[in-house]
Amino acid sequence: MTKAEIVNEVAKATGIEKTQVQTVVEAFMETVKDSLSNGNPVYLRGFGSFIIKHRAQKAARNITQKSTLVIPAHDIPAFKPAKVFVASVKESK
Repeated sequence: MTKAEIVNEVAKATGIEKTQVQTVVEAFMETVKDSLSNGNPVYLRGFGSFIIKHRAQKAARNITQKSTLVIPAHDIPAFKPAKVFVASVKESK
């Protein structure tokens, strides 16, 4: 599902104009990005958590050049779904 499809579904479900829904969706995504950039996780009860995962330094191999390079430690954004979210996905299949 794309952002445009999400905007259409929310507009249809709420009766709010698509332009307003798009503004809200984009503001939500920007808020999540800003929060994670500042090192703060975002918790949405019943949906999941946007968190920061730390990846340790590791060695990687480039097999075409037969060389080893070091990938430095870094942080990446991640999403951890809530248990009720996982359960509803499992039930739908």
